[in-house]
Amino acid sequence: MSGLRTSVFVVWGAFWIYWLVSAANAKESTRREGWRLRGVSLVIIVVASLVIRRVHGSSSLAIHSGVLEAVGTIVVVSGLAFAVWARIHLGRNWGMPMTQRAEPELVTSGPYRYIRHPIYTGILIGLLGTALAINLYYLIALAALAGYFVFSATVEERNMTAAFPEQYPEYRAHTKMLIPFAL
Repeated sequence: MSGLRTSVFVVWGAFWIYWLVSAANAKESTRREGWRLRGVSLVIIVVASLVIRRVHGSSSLAIHSGVLEAVGTIVVVSGLAFAVWARIHLGRNWGMPMTQRAEPELVTSGPYRYIRHPIYTGILIGLLGTALAINLYYLIALAALAGYFVFSATVEERNMTAAFPEQYPEYRAHTKMLIPFAL
């Protein structure tokens, strides 16, 4: 395994360690939605991961270009750094997808000035970079996770509109959901 491929896994590992440690400081949840649908999404992601793991040994879609590995590694680092930046701006308001926090605040600073769900965007960019750096089979997991994130974002937006009936529709009118200037 090349050094760049190893660095992709190290970056993902560091990201998830940070994510778990920083979760301890989040506000208490008041309500969770969509547990059954979240379970279905988790099953889809696990199945996609198992398929990737099974075919990962296959070289049919493996990346054999040093340039593409380097570009993919840069994309992974950029995407996960973007997610961390968003997590820092969200502060204690962060929670698992589709959770509601006690005393929520509407955060519109940092990456939230440009898109409403930058954490999802950053993780998806990181997974795209993983596919570019290691194996295109990771695009299967990217597609499954993108579907889950769009669903989660839709539920979260309903919750935010209920929590901030005046501010959120205005914020939503001038920002995109996941991709700046596009979606």
